[in-house]
Amino acid sequence: MASIEEAAEKKLKSRMTKIRKCNREPEEKIKFSEKFGTSFEIGFYNKNPDKLTDSISMITSPDGKILFADYIYEIPEEDEFARVPITDKQLKSIIEFFEGFKLQLDDSE
Repeated sequence: MASIEEAAEKKLKSRMTKIRKCNREPEEKIKFSEKFGTSFEIGFYNKNPDKLTDSISMITSPDGKILFADYIYEIPEEDEFARVPITDKQLKSIIEFFEGFKLQLDDSE
């Protein structure tokens, strides 16, 4: 049986083939994008991450609308954490903060 790493490599290769096809064919991108949303986490800097980590987690619909957002506060060495729902008012401030954010490669090397 293949290892989990081999299975992951194979699945990634399949996903990348699909993404490249979507980049070439706009109608394929529309069909593919209707089937998923995005989940991401914004991690905040902490001086001592062994004692405290905190972040914001969001889940979006395929068209980018935020369906759910919460704040995660964790004390790793005690294996404790709390999730606090983010209000619409708080979410508006977060969206405004990231308004000019754009994903891009770091080509500084």
